[in-house]
Amino acid sequence: MIEYIRQLLALEDFKKRFLYTLFMLAIYRLGSHIPLPGIDTTALQDFFKSFEGTIFYLYDIFSGGNLGRMTLFALGVMPYISASIMMQLLTVAVPELQRLAKEEGDYGRYKINQYTRYLTLLVAFVQSLGIGIWLQNQVSPKGHPIVPEGGFLFLLSTV
Repeated sequence: MIEYIRQLLALEDFKKRFLYTLFMLAIYRLGSHIPLPGIDTTALQDFFKSFEGTIFYLYDIFSGGNLGRMTLFALGVMPYISASIMMQLLTVAVPELQRLAKEEGDYGRYKINQYTRYLTLLVAFVQSLGIGIWLQNQVSPKGHPIVPEGGFLFLLSTV
């Protein structure tokens, strides 16, 4: 087993991919602990404690707890999953996408994956804007606003 790992590490391409993956995981973990600017984290914690046992709490679990901490990566992979599901449905409904999927082979799959990534950006934009607007109107159970100074700049930094 150890010899097999040594052989893998000797491959230059594997080494690059492995280090890139470790780097991306480190970035994700770091971003999972940095809260959005403009949020009162104490009021946010009080607010989320009142949601235990609800569907909103379940969504927070799916985001790895990042939603409850309102971190930079609070959306997690949900926009990509949503965009993938939308593209699968659109591939059945739109004849041009159906043709790409069936007749174009690798190029068709490449284009559909590219469209999925673009749709992911759109879904992430809409979701983050929605969360930003929603957060500006929320107050903790103790009466403190979660976003003390909302407005356009807060929404811009949230998106």
